Amino acid sequence: MAHFAKIENGTVTQVNVIDEDYFAENRETRYTGTWVQTSYNTQGGVHLLGGTPLRKNYAGIGYTYDEARDAFIPPKPFNSWLLNEDTCQWDAPVAYPTDGKRYMWDEEQQQWTEVETQ
Repeated sequence: MAHFAKIENGTVTQVNVIDEDYFAENRETRYTGTWVQTSYNTQGGVHLLGGTPLRKNYAGIGYTYDEARDAFIPPKPFNSWLLNEDTCQWDAPVAYPTDGKRYMWDEEQQQWTEVETQ
């Protein structure tokens, strides 16, 4: 079994688990349009089980498929965030604090704000 993402106008609209032989046999009739294989074990250009990473990130609905990079890119979470060319993930303009506390991004202040836990 493998995962395939349907791409329409550069955007992922479906992700299906399909037997590879079945997909190949039905490619012309059932799976028309652009379909690209994706791996749920790939994140940030790293295969989580030590294998070969596939297309930088596992595809999700709403992700962009960048044909030139051959990569799936998640939606941009905030306008200020920048695309990391190595991982094809979005990085905040300020690094996430490493003090063990929980934070959320404040786009207006351009900073991480501690989340108070009760």
